[in-house]
Amino acid sequence: MTAATPSRPRTLGTSGIAVAPIGLGCMSLSGAYGRSDDAEGIRVIHHAIDHGVTFLDSSDMYGWGHNETLLGKALSGGRRDKVVLATKFGQTQKPGGANGVDGSPPYVKAACEASLKRLGVDVIDLYYQHRVDPSVPIEDTVGAMGELVKAGKVRAIGLSEANPETISRAHKIHPIAAVQSEYSLLYRVHAEETLAMTRALGISFVAYSPLGRSLLTGAVRQASDIPEGDGRGRHPRFAADNLARNLEQVAAIEAVARDRQCKPGQVALAWLLAQGPDIVPIPGTKRSDRVDENIGALSVTLTADDVARLSKAIPLGAAAGSRYPEAAMKAVYI
Repeated sequence: MTAATPSRPRTLGTSGIAVAPIGLGCMSLSGAYGRSDDAEGIRVIHHAIDHGVTFLDSSDMYGWGHNETLLGKALSGGRRDKVVLATKFGQTQKPGGANGVDGSPPYVKAACEASLKRLGVDVIDLYYQHRVDPSVPIEDTVGAMGELVKAGKVRAIGLSEANPETISRAHKIHPIAAVQSEYSLLYRVHAEETLAMTRALGISFVAYSPLGRSLLTGAVRQASDIPEGDGRGRHPRFAADNLARNLEQVAAIEAVARDRQCKPGQVALAWLLAQGPDIVPIPGTKRSDRVDENIGALSVTLTADDVARLSKAIPLGAAAGSRYPEAAMKAVYI
């Protein structure tokens, strides 16, 4: 597959909702990766929309409401109808410890009302359960999400970091439009296991951290490149020994980038887009020039040989270090 087809809009499952093939993850606009500035964040959102990005991804957990409020402000000037707006519920704040999770039907509905208010909208286009609650049957959670669709508060529903069995059970209760999980050249094991199920059911796959939290761009060469207060400093993949091993994998991406005269991050995104029209990457950034760079991946032509070369050079399980710190890993792929 070449990059000719990835530039076409991609439809989220059977929902009929179409999005541009590269979206914008908004988490970094709320302090997850060091200091963020609201005015600049709004400029980045506007820049993305004005340059063809139609899929914006938020969560009530990003800044614990801050991100949705910021996004609401950015869309208030007449841009709401230009985007497909996605947000999530389910993580709960526990100061000093790992986040909690709540998938109970009353919480689903209360969280949705709170998100609608912060976003300043009447309907959420795609509403995800951010983390699966193992204490609540997925049928109960998704049943409540389906009621939000019937009430006209949500257009389509999704799951984040759900395992294949959970996805299958959920889809029997209400159509799942998209499953969001981490997916990149470096982190593929859970993603490709999930893809087998989503494809069987006609569900789209939204790939978050498609650049490995900047690792695949080559921007981080040593641990000291990560600013103080940046959440990446807590991620095992950036620990000194792991980082050195991961950069050996990144070298394969950089080699293809030199051949194609583009940026390494563009190669990483082009590889994801080439995996199939059901995949929508949502790279996040705090900078407009990075938005432009990411969109530029749509103009990068990878041959079938390029795609195979990258997949072979960075095989399944090649990453050094887990996707999250140990405590957070317990909440993914449930």
